[in-house]
Amino acid sequence: MLHSPGMERKSVLFLVGFFCFLNAEKLLFRDKHQWLEEVDGRRQGEEAPSFPFQDPTLPWDQRLDDLVSRLSLEEIVPQTLAVYGSHTPAIPRLNINPYVWITECLHGEVNTYGTSFPQSIGLAASFSDELVYDVAEATSYEVRAHWNQNRKQGTYASGIGLSCFSPVINIMRHPLWGRNQETYGEDPYVAGKLVQGYVRGLQGDNSRYVRANAGCKHFDVHGGPENIPVSRFSYDAKVSMRDWRMTFLPQFKMCVDAGSYSLMCSYNRLNGVPACANQQLLTNITRAEWGFGGYVVSDAGAVSNIISEHKYLKTPEETVAACIKAGCNLELGSTIYTATSQAIAKGLLTEQQVRDNVRALMYTRLRLGEFDPEEMNPYNAINMSVVQSDLHRELALQAAMKTFVLLKNDGLLPLTKIYNRVAVVGPFAQEANEIYGDYSPSVSPQFTTTVAQGLVKLSRTVIAASGCNGVKCTSYSRDGITDAVEGADLVFVALGTGSAIESEGNDRADISLPGRQFEVLLDAVRIANGKPVILLLFNAGPLDVTWAKFNPKVSAILECFFPGERTGDAIYRTLTASGGTNSIPAGRLPATWPSYLTQVPPITNYDMAGHTYRYYDGEPLYAFGYGLSYASFLYSSLTLSDQSIVGGQNITATVGVLNTGKMDADEVIQVYVSWPDTKLVVPKIQLVAFTRVLIKAGEHKLVDLVVTPERISVWGDDGWTYVEGKMTVYAGGQQPNQRTSSGSNILQASFLVN
Repeated sequence: MLHSPGMERKSVLFLVGFFCFLNAEKLLFRDKHQWLEEVDGRRQGEEAPSFPFQDPTLPWDQRLDDLVSRLSLEEIVPQTLAVYGSHTPAIPRLNINPYVWITECLHGEVNTYGTSFPQSIGLAASFSDELVYDVAEATSYEVRAHWNQNRKQGTYASGIGLSCFSPVINIMRHPLWGRNQETYGEDPYVAGKLVQGYVRGLQGDNSRYVRANAGCKHFDVHGGPENIPVSRFSYDAKVSMRDWRMTFLPQFKMCVDAGSYSLMCSYNRLNGVPACANQQLLTNITRAEWGFGGYVVSDAGAVSNIISEHKYLKTPEETVAACIKAGCNLELGSTIYTATSQAIAKGLLTEQQVRDNVRALMYTRLRLGEFDPEEMNPYNAINMSVVQSDLHRELALQAAMKTFVLLKNDGLLPLTKIYNRVAVVGPFAQEANEIYGDYSPSVSPQFTTTVAQGLVKLSRTVIAASGCNGVKCTSYSRDGITDAVEGADLVFVALGTGSAIESEGNDRADISLPGRQFEVLLDAVRIANGKPVILLLFNAGPLDVTWAKFNPKVSAILECFFPGERTGDAIYRTLTASGGTNSIPAGRLPATWPSYLTQVPPITNYDMAGHTYRYYDGEPLYAFGYGLSYASFLYSSLTLSDQSIVGGQNITATVGVLNTGKMDADEVIQVYVSWPDTKLVVPKIQLVAFTRVLIKAGEHKLVDLVVTPERISVWGDDGWTYVEGKMTVYAGGQQPNQRTSSGSNILQASFLVN
């Protein structure tokens, strides 16, 4: 089955959506022929009616009041449904066109012709909210271009709208979760900083109009399991208030603070209550505490799951009432909301509650420019020339280079010569589909470079061989590897997972290299017979590469994640440092790589103890924040703006950094804190500030990093508070106290909290 745009439940939802579509067809398209006749009439010269909500000189609230007041209850209900393969119906008497709520824009517009930028987990490794901003901005231009083209043709195709179900900001809580690739890593603060870049880049900076609106998901306490050992559709995530507030909510608040127009409520129950019917989550916290004024959309089929999977409620009427009262404005992928009128008749809802529910949806459409004169909105002029433009393809290249994390280098890199013969082996050597990552645009082969294609410049002879029957590598051809590697002066081994191994609905069972991939590596090293071997990894969740890390016959390891359409080009430039400063590795791991899976609690355990670097027990294989460079940096000074503060104040850390290497390069400066002894449960260590900065060879820079009160506050028995006593501050190019060093020194200071 084809992967439908925005499909949150894939093959299961195909059947659900099909039958829901049949049941809802009369409601969604009840006046289809009448609408076509009226549109045809207008084309023949009839003047469309004009209403106050179409008057751009009026205030937004006044226009919204007018629009909602003119809608009948029968017209409101289908506007609160987003059904795959369909669109909201037009309302001809009000001159309102159809609208498409279903669009995925994670790292490019999904399943349409577009530019494939690096997958989110790779963007997280860049530690650059500026880069995420740029990628989101480019994506939104392509989203708007497709929408403009379709709209001019009178086409409203599911999957090609302006309201994005992106980004994914659940933390990467467990290494086996199938959707780790869609996230911004395991740290709530990093995820929050990056999501703010995404939201602002996607939505644009026009004071009046939104280019395309963001939708942060999956809200909340959602991060596996998908299918191992139980299903996500019925899972009840048990979480303490402290972990909820300190780990699972902060990045969503930062999303709201950035101005996102939407949130998506998740499949799971949260302490017994389904997320999409959870008033504490969707109203008390999100709207009352945070001031969120946008709309909440359900995950696909999550509303119907309340009945069928969670067994939480029994009827459509009580379910639609519970969800609307909780604050879920838009139902995706099922049609429980068609029972709205019946719920009103039974006294479970009031008509005013239903009218209030549709307001956020219509306000979003107002701000997207739908009801203003065409020429007023500058985004209406965006056309298809931006899609796969030279500018976007160059951004895809630069972005990919900034995501790579150099895990090991014995001095071989950067490569500086042409080799007589180069071998590129492993299932990712010539792979042209899995390098995009899940939720990717459809990319023409002419715009894609595979690993082997990118490395042809290294040698007069490049021999490529997979050795495997796909990335799962359930069967292995040793002869193919032997033929490629024998006589080679340099060997690349390209291994990893891809969406076939880890993706939505598809957890991993372990952190081992899939199938017989480890045999590919062993044989390649053996056959290379002392010639240098470079391991290239394509994955999201951590892999057990202990053997390669400690084996001197493997000269280098480069973590590539899923780099997108410019994969081969970006890898070549990075390995040779031939692509400017962005080709000097500066990516950092956005998640902990455990030495053993037993270091991590089960995926069904939502207590944060033992999860992520903040609460980790044991010595990881590679730590969060780790990554090597071709340059070297000396941290020379760390000064704090205050030696003593009152809880609620900012404190500024000024860090001095010297590039002692021979290359201009980016450095990711990381500032961590640890708390004094306290009875409260606090992280062992926490990143509180970071920045990616270019430092020229021989240059010394002083960099100010502001630590805000939110970064050092903790959740106590009575809410947010501060731990009094001495806070320890660490600054450097990696986490402090790590056995595997990036070569960075770590500076330390302290201040008192009163």
